[in-house]
Amino acid sequence: MDVNSDHPGTPRPGHSPSAITILAALAVIYTLYLAKTLLMPMVVALLLSLLLSPLVSALKKLYIPRTVSAILLLSALVGPFSLLAMELAEPAQKWARRIPEITTQVNEQIKEIQAVIQPKTASEETVSDANREKRFSFFGLFSDQDDAPAALTPTDKPDAVSDTLMQSGLNVIMSVLMATPLIIAQIGTTLILILFLLIFGPKLFKVAIHTFPQIRDKPRSIALVGTLQSELSRYIVTVSLINTGLGLATAGVLYLMGVEDALLWGVMVGLLNFAPYIGPLVGVGILSLAGLTQYGLDWGALLPALVYFTINMVEAQFITPTLLGRHMRLNPLLLMVWLFLWAWLWGVVGALLAVPLLVCLKLVASQLGVFPHWLVLIETRA
Repeated sequence: MDVNSDHPGTPRPGHSPSAITILAALAVIYTLYLAKTLLMPMVVALLLSLLLSPLVSALKKLYIPRTVSAILLLSALVGPFSLLAMELAEPAQKWARRIPEITTQVNEQIKEIQAVIQPKTASEETVSDANREKRFSFFGLFSDQDDAPAALTPTDKPDAVSDTLMQSGLNVIMSVLMATPLIIAQIGTTLILILFLLIFGPKLFKVAIHTFPQIRDKPRSIALVGTLQSELSRYIVTVSLINTGLGLATAGVLYLMGVEDALLWGVMVGLLNFAPYIGPLVGVGILSLAGLTQYGLDWGALLPALVYFTINMVEAQFITPTLLGRHMRLNPLLLMVWLFLWAWLWGVVGALLAVPLLVCLKLVASQLGVFPHWLVLIETRA
């Protein structure tokens, strides 16, 4: 009989601590993915409450009740965004309605490129001339001709690229329409959670610190939360100001260039800049598409994207490192993996929250003095 096999302190074969750690990590990732509808508003509310809590505490010292100050601060935060959303609602709806038109234009431009690369035969030229008169028809419902459509010839096979792009555009519209009620519900839930965290959160935290016996070093725990609150608030405010400046600069230059809905593109690139590397790439792609839509298949259509790319490079290489300093000492490779992970878990919201969450975890680890090897790895730069 093996005595060690029955001893409770002896690890059994096949159940090493590393395997248990991997299984626990997979369980956490699985939970984050399945419970994203519940967890996303909670995480956003927690980060914003950490940002606003010092202001509520400062107003409390001026004998303003936490309830009043929390409502005033939340109204000051939500009010400008609501006005901005109402201002951008019409151009956003206009571009949403133009998605099928944009995909049609892209289809035509792809066909023109294909025609240059692959010359047509005589029979294909005849069919192309016959169909050119119906170029502005939409799904065969609106046509400039009164006669019935001719029967399809063997060369009139559907274009796979055309059908795919058109279907993708319609899918984008349907997905946005279907997700709108859920987004509104999550925004409402987030605002309610922020309000309750600002009013009741500090008192609940103090009671938890002094009540639970597991927390032995109570002064250090309070100091840790205070440091985390101040450092994270500084990071979020600084990044928000940088991204706001980037959006305003981009919108101003695009407006001077005569680009349609310059304010919409400025707000979009400002929000996308919360996700490093991925956000600017998406912004360049969207502005390229907007330029092609407005100016056609011409080199000048790429100027809006080029202007944004130039402004973003100046911001990323000089402004952000100067203002943030050590908070942005993040390894680009690990940061990209982290962004992809959270984008897969929570979509666009996950990509926007990825860097603040990583900074928060980094601050906690540095303050507690845990995971020193991971901190060195995260801060490794080329």
